[in-house]
Amino acid sequence: FMTIPEASQLVLQTGAMAAKSEIYVLDMGNPVRILDLAENLIRLSGLKPYEDIKIVEIGLRPGEKLYEELLMRKQDLNKTENELIFIERDDPITREMLEDKLAILTKALAAGGNETIRSAMMQVVTTYHNADEVNFSAAEAPEMNEME
Repeated sequence: FMTIPEASQLVLQTGAMAAKSEIYVLDMGNPVRILDLAENLIRLSGLKPYEDIKIVEIGLRPGEKLYEELLMRKQDLNKTENELIFIERDDPITREMLEDKLAILTKALAAGGNETIRSAMMQVVTTYHNADEVNFSAAEAPEMNEME
């Protein structure tokens, strides 16, 4: 987590750096378990978790991800002057590639049906992973194991 002023400052700095065909990745710090956050907030309020205030785990809702995966390939990230801002220089999309992607989406839209459209979106956005895939692989993610 970071404060709103910290996040805003990173976004403003990134905007000032913006150039053609660059994707900016902001380092938001280490993952924090929500349970730890809740317990600490209760303690900081002078109360005792589970005694003064209950904490109820309800589990994941349908489609909810256990954590947000970074969609960029870390090996393709370049450093900037700011240690919290990285750049992924991806190959620019050609007009032909864009037209192909639009044709896939247009065909799916004409066919209708949520599953057809979802499948087309997954075909066009190759970095997309559905919640089940992400949650299944979360146990293997190094950042999730570091939090225990």
